[in-house]
Amino acid sequence: MMRAPPGLSRLLLAAQGWGRLGAMSRYSTEQRGRSNSPDYRLYFKNADGKYISPFHDIPLFAGSKEDKEIPAKRSKTTGSEVLFNMIVEVPRWTNAKMEIATEEPLNPIKHDVKKGKLRYVANIFPHKGYIWNYGALPQTWEDPSHTDKVTGCCGDNDPIDVCEIGSKIRSSGEIVQVKVLGVLGLVDEGETDWKIIAISADDPEAQKIHDIDDLKKHKPGYLEATLDWFQLYKVPDGKPENHFAFDGEFKDKDFAVEIIKSTHEHWKALLHKKVDGGTIKCTNVLVSGSPFCCSDEDARSIVQSAPAFMNGDSVSPEVDFLVLFSQVIIKVF
Repeated sequence: MMRAPPGLSRLLLAAQGWGRLGAMSRYSTEQRGRSNSPDYRLYFKNADGKYISPFHDIPLFAGSKEDKEIPAKRSKTTGSEVLFNMIVEVPRWTNAKMEIATEEPLNPIKHDVKKGKLRYVANIFPHKGYIWNYGALPQTWEDPSHTDKVTGCCGDNDPIDVCEIGSKIRSSGEIVQVKVLGVLGLVDEGETDWKIIAISADDPEAQKIHDIDDLKKHKPGYLEATLDWFQLYKVPDGKPENHFAFDGEFKDKDFAVEIIKSTHEHWKALLHKKVDGGTIKCTNVLVSGSPFCCSDEDARSIVQSAPAFMNGDSVSPEVDFLVLFSQVIIKVF
């Protein structure tokens, strides 16, 4: 049986005090503001009904309660799997660019805005919106002051991104336990922006997909579509094509876990004020020893200061049609 990557056990031991908090049933969300508008926010609560930061208070690891050390990686037939918590920001086949608000207290999910307008990704022909459930791993941070030795570029100042390739369409704000399969090294406008490839642990195909090579076998074409999507998704906005580390080669699970470990260490330095986080808001409720830890009452006040939820206007069909039409022109001409 294969052993887990060296050093990962230390991270799990540091995280084991969280217990088993991976399932969505342990978390709930609360909408604030007007939907489909710049003031919409999705805040998070834990099982005790306390408001928390998804960025900082949800544990990176979704370990079993009896874990004493890192479990061995799953073999093809037996064994246990190291699982990570994923925060779903964007459900598959949707276009709204929803993201963790890293510069706001408690880091709710919001609709990204550019030049006063809500952002929607273009449909990269022949696909519709995001082609995976897209989100982030909590308790990770791509440090913008750290030059990645692989890409030669600094981090993008966000938690590390995840593309979940399972069969189920997830919901924004859902917490999903995932198996890491590999990673793609995107260089986005001169910044390092790693894309973790993962599959939900409860997906029907999770028992036969354990690494990037399994994904190539059981979902042929998915990785090629992913590469194409990330290369082109900003072109309809008038920007150049993106570039990749390793000439677009997807690296395996072991490499991906090393990247996750590194970003987790950067996050720990951020939360304990060992590095300057700039405009990043580190307000949290549960991180022991963090100088940014706030009381339950303070967290409640943050949420209650946001406008009450109300239904907004529906998304105009023209948004979807226009981005699709522009991409067809690009592909044909």
